Amino acid sequence: MEIRDATPADARSAEEVVAAAFGEPADGRVVQMMRALRAGGAARASLVAVVEGELVGHVGLSRAWVDARRELVEVLVLSPLSVRPDRQRQGVGTALVKAALATAEATGAPALFLEGSPDYYGRRGFGYASPLGFEPPSTRVPTPAFQVVLLPSHQPWMVGRLIYPEAFWTTDTVGLRDPELEQVEAQIAAWRAAQGAQEASAGPAH
Repeated sequence: MEIRDATPADARSAEEVVAAAFGEPADGRVVQMMRALRAGGAARASLVAVVEGELVGHVGLSRAWVDARRELVEVLVLSPLSVRPDRQRQGVGTALVKAALATAEATGAPALFLEGSPDYYGRRGFGYASPLGFEPPSTRVPTPAFQVVLLPSHQPWMVGRLIYPEAFWTTDTVGLRDPELEQVEAQIAAWRAAQGAQEASAGPAH
C-alpha cells in the first residue's frame, strides 16, 4: 500500500471513494464539501491510499481556527476520511490517519481536530477535546465525537471554540461527516438513559 499526496488526476477517483464510503451519490454533500474547501482555499492537504494501482482511500486536512482568548489560532481539521467499502478493515484507514498526523505536524499546526467515533479514533491517537478546554463548533457535534491531537507547537493558552471554514456550513456537513456518528449518538443516548435510571433508583439525596 502506498500513501501519497493526491494529484489533480486523482480527483475523480477520490470523489468516487468518498461517495461510496459515505453511502452518498456522486455529488453528495461530502463531495460538495471537498470541492468547496478546494475552491475556497481552505484545503491544506489531500492524501490518497493506493493498492495494486487502485485508489482505495482518501483523507483531507483543512484549515480551521480556535477562538482563543489571546488571538485566533489556525489549526487543522481531519475530514473526510474515506476508504472504499471493499477495502475497509484492512488497515487503510489507519495508514491514512497516521500519514495525516505526520502531515499536520509537518505544517507546524498546533492541533488536529475531527468529529467521529471515539472508539475508532481513540485507538489512533486522538482524545476528547472538551476536557482540554476546547468547545465544539456546533451543538450537532456530540461531545465524545469532538476529538483532537495536540501537536508539538501547541501552547497552553491555545484553547477555545473551534471555528470551521465556510465550506462546512454552506454544504451543511457539520456533524454529518462520519458514517459512525449516528451510532455514537445512539451510544450517548443509551448512556444518558442508564445514568438517569441509576439516579432515579437511588432516590433523593439526604
